[in-house]
Amino acid sequence: MDRETPSYSLVKNEGHLERISAELKRERAIGVDLEANSLFRYHERVCLIQISTTRQNIIVDPLALDSLSPIASVFSNPKIRKVFHGADYDIRSLYRDFGIEVHTLFDTYIAAKALGISKTGLAAILKERLGVTVNKNFQKRDWSKRPLSPGMLAYAIEDTCYLLPLSRILEGELRVKGLLRWVEQECERQALVRPAPPDMNPLFTRFKGARKLDPRGLAVLDSILRLRDDTARRKDRPPFKIIGNEQVMEIAKRKPMTKEDLGRIQGVSPRQVKILGPSVLKKVEESLSLPADQLPKFPKKGGRSRAKGSAK
Repeated sequence: MDRETPSYSLVKNEGHLERISAELKRERAIGVDLEANSLFRYHERVCLIQISTTRQNIIVDPLALDSLSPIASVFSNPKIRKVFHGADYDIRSLYRDFGIEVHTLFDTYIAAKALGISKTGLAAILKERLGVTVNKNFQKRDWSKRPLSPGMLAYAIEDTCYLLPLSRILEGELRVKGLLRWVEQECERQALVRPAPPDMNPLFTRFKGARKLDPRGLAVLDSILRLRDDTARRKDRPPFKIIGNEQVMEIAKRKPMTKEDLGRIQGVSPRQVKILGPSVLKKVEESLSLPADQLPKFPKKGGRSRAKGSAK
């Protein structure tokens, strides 16, 4: 369906945030979404908070604000329903960055799964249930950059301005099928999720395919993953932008000894060979010289790693 870009208010100062928060406290339900910069930074953060009511659309810029405390009470108010789509990441991020707790959650993703909807992405559901086609051209942009273009802001608000009508449709379908109470209980549990504490296991325990490596290959993988993570943290970039997972696994399998060997691995660029090459080759050499009794072992399912020679 053809439509105009939804209008919105951009909140960039404390006074405006206080006025908006006072207005939101009178609402019975709000639609909410976040934009973060996880594709561009090691230390990710919430860069936008989008909120829609039946009367207005709001974009809060937390990077321009010293505190979000005026709006925290809106999210924690049990009398105001907060409608998200796929709330898990958003709930964790709001608590991590601002200490914000969300009460009275309705997650349209959980509702869609309960109803047996096959395509549960927000764009697909909006198309099916509301006949709305939303723009996804800005999905992978860096939301920490300022100023944000009008197109990015319009994209951002489209993720919330249809949530309330969508939630009413899905709620009606759930009620007919006798599933509403179950979904509400699942949403209550979802609202309690919190950022996971630091995982003290080695990085390879969370790396796809690591369990299939032999001990020597696992030692190489462990050292390369730690090198990549340290580099990513220092440069504040996502680890996959330092070197990709497929290339890391190939290094663990092939164990290159020279820059020429490293350069033959598909996907490893000449620039990576030049910048990372010496460190990667050193880690490979160290891993190959480890005594057999110091090689890491993949932990049994449900247990912690007892890899020797590790600081963890």
